[in-house]
Amino acid sequence: MRRKRKDRESGGAECEAESTAVDYLPIADHGVIGDLRTAAVIGIDGRIDWFCCPRFDSPSVFGSLLDADGGGVWSIEQIDGDVTTRQFYLPDSNVLVTRFMSDDGVAEVQDLMPLVEAGRTDHRTRIVRRFECVRGAVRFRTVVAPRLDYGRAAHSLELDGDTRAQFTGADLTLHLAATQPLIQNDDRSVTAEFEMSVGESATFVLAAEPISEECFELDSSPDIVHSTVDFWQSWVSQSDYTGRWREMVHRSALVLKLLTHEPSGAIVAAVTMGLPEEIGGERNWDYRYVWIRDAAFSLYALLRLGFTSEAAEFMKWLTQRFCGETDESDNRGPLRLMYTVDGEMPPAETVLDHWAGYRGSSPVMFGNNASDQLQLDIYGELIDSVYLFNKYGAGISYESWDQLCAVAGWLTENWDQPDQSIWEPRAEPQNYVYSRLMCWVALERMIRVSRQRGLPGDVAGWMSTRDEIFAQIMDRGWNDKLEAFVQTLDSDQLDASLLLIPAVKFLSPTDDRFVKTLTALEEHLVSDSLVFRYDAAEGSDGLAGSEGTFSLCSFWYVEALTRSGRVAEARLALEKMFTHANHLGIYAEQIGVNGAQLGNIPQAFTHLALISAAINLDRRLGD
Repeated sequence: MRRKRKDRESGGAECEAESTAVDYLPIADHGVIGDLRTAAVIGIDGRIDWFCCPRFDSPSVFGSLLDADGGGVWSIEQIDGDVTTRQFYLPDSNVLVTRFMSDDGVAEVQDLMPLVEAGRTDHRTRIVRRFECVRGAVRFRTVVAPRLDYGRAAHSLELDGDTRAQFTGADLTLHLAATQPLIQNDDRSVTAEFEMSVGESATFVLAAEPISEECFELDSSPDIVHSTVDFWQSWVSQSDYTGRWREMVHRSALVLKLLTHEPSGAIVAAVTMGLPEEIGGERNWDYRYVWIRDAAFSLYALLRLGFTSEAAEFMKWLTQRFCGETDESDNRGPLRLMYTVDGEMPPAETVLDHWAGYRGSSPVMFGNNASDQLQLDIYGELIDSVYLFNKYGAGISYESWDQLCAVAGWLTENWDQPDQSIWEPRAEPQNYVYSRLMCWVALERMIRVSRQRGLPGDVAGWMSTRDEIFAQIMDRGWNDKLEAFVQTLDSDQLDASLLLIPAVKFLSPTDDRFVKTLTALEEHLVSDSLVFRYDAAEGSDGLAGSEGTFSLCSFWYVEALTRSGRVAEARLALEKMFTHANHLGIYAEQIGVNGAQLGNIPQAFTHLALISAAINLDRRLGD
């Protein structure tokens, strides 16, 4: 039976399910659970429509987020009557609750990937779905329909008694255990239908390892929910933040922790891949990797909140990236801009042409070819975070310092060349001002650390190059006609990344040149506190189509207003940005013209910028 619902991203018109378009929830209508190895994306109707196993960048098990028909899904439906749903996280945790409400009663589904203790070597990745009836009597149907390897691999299905099933593929076997009878739908999926009254519950567990009776008994108990909530609450309680926006800041911190790969210490940019920056467009990237830039900014945000152990673990991971010999013929430098969680190069982009894409947004690809780009700005973001780690954390080791000196030496010889910079366009490299700015930051912070710690280094050489970069930015990065710093040397295009000029201490926030730049950005790139990255209307970034406003830049705008003394405007802009979060306080990458979230979710970049903006504005507002 077809069920009607509103497709809000299409403007709210009620549509019959004649096409697959209505089978896609709005991107914002999702929450995320995880176990610091991988994560699952869960719709407001209870469906799991994205899950990669056993880690973030593994092939998908459930992928209906990117192909409603062939991606695979774990669906939930309350049978009988008109049903409405609500979602929330159990306080200060990443345990997600979906409430189903109808005339027959009210039920909750608690979704979690259990975590009991940090650093356990015997950790088991599994999804636990616990159903509870809290009022009346309700009936549920749940269908578990995986499609392995992005829907490309066949699998067999075998039932073991009434309550266990096994999905066996060439490279992955999934084990399902339940407290309710399972019925084989076809050769690839199972269904369970059951009724519950007040106080009754049902549990389903999906794991990549066999589920023993002892383990299933543990996962079927309410204790597993309590212990996982305790894990998250204990972690977030270490935060130093006590300001006005605690709920939003701590939710952002929990998101950043959720994006952390505990075994390695790396931080991925997002859980998902392929979600579009424009509905129907081609800007559909795979974000399940470790961007040096994003991870460095995340390190900064976590340090600001007092989470020093995460910073230390990331520093260990980062130090290992310096260990290899640099090929002098390779002008991409001693660091790549992105890695897998274990430090390898991400795979080349591979098109999944059998998938339709989110609401027809194709191509759908895994892998990311931007990994081959030169992006000089990453050195500034990285070394700035190292500087903060040295200031607020345990301090950098001599081995790491020695490696950073080699990086700084390479940078003094290579900073003045075209690159793709922070927005990684698919066009020819250019002389980006933001990259020059961050090269200045890299050398300026190396000088600071050397002086603060008395560590040896080519301080005179770093100072000379730093000053040369400064002079170039002031001379060729400034446009007299626009009265603003511009995107590339000697150009007339604006770029929101230059909102960071005062934040990185390049100029005072009240310096006339920055004040005028802020005014120009407000005139051309700001739309009611929402900020576009740059003007890409003419395809100057090498891609067709356009995109929404970039939420990261909107929080940078808040911080720029704060630092410039426009505190009331900053507070209003921040509060407006909070209204663009989804019902759980989560942000995707961008916001469309109709207010819909666009791009991959949850995006680390956005949440770390929220943390920084809130902390700085709190400080300026005072008690």
